[in-house]
Parts: sequence; structure tokens; C-alpha cells
Amino acid sequence: MARRQLLDARQSLRRPLTEADVEAAPAEQMRYTRTARNEVYRQFHRLPNPDLVMYVYPHLAGTDPVPVPGYTTVFPLYQRVQYAMPGERVEDY
Repeated sequence: MARRQLLDARQSLRRPLTEADVEAAPAEQMRYTRTARNEVYRQFHRLPNPDLVMYVYPHLAGTDPVPVPGYTTVFPLYQRVQYAMPGERVEDY
């Protein structure tokens, strides 16, 4: 009997959310929900890493010289992404 009551209690907790349940939780609470994403981005801001734009001139490539047209490529100035410590200034000076 006790086992059946336990299963019934668990089943009531596993019920799907109704429309009223969803509307009862204000959207403001979503800002305060703790997730890994917002926790990391709020505490550890990314430091600026400017992009460098490089033009590669037309050239021949490979063992059988194949013409490669000129193109532009973008890559970051620093190899790794750097993060600021909590409270460290991240704005431009």
C-alpha cells in the first residue's frame, strides 16, 4: 500500500506543465535563473581580441601548380581567447 502511494506521489510530480503553470512563472524570473552560460559570461567577460584581415594574393599551389584566385581571410590577433577576472575592467581605456 505504501509503495503504491509513493508511486502515485511521484507520478503527480512528473505531470506535464499546463498552460496555467507556464503563465504563473513570470518572465522576470528567467533572468535570475542560474545557468552555466549566464554565470560564466557575467563573471568572466571576454577580453577584446581584434580581428586581422589579410589578403592572400593569387598564387599557384600544390605539386601540380593549380592557380588559386586571390581572397581575403580573417583571423584573431591572439591565438587564445582571454578572459577578465571578476571585477577587472574590460572597457576601453
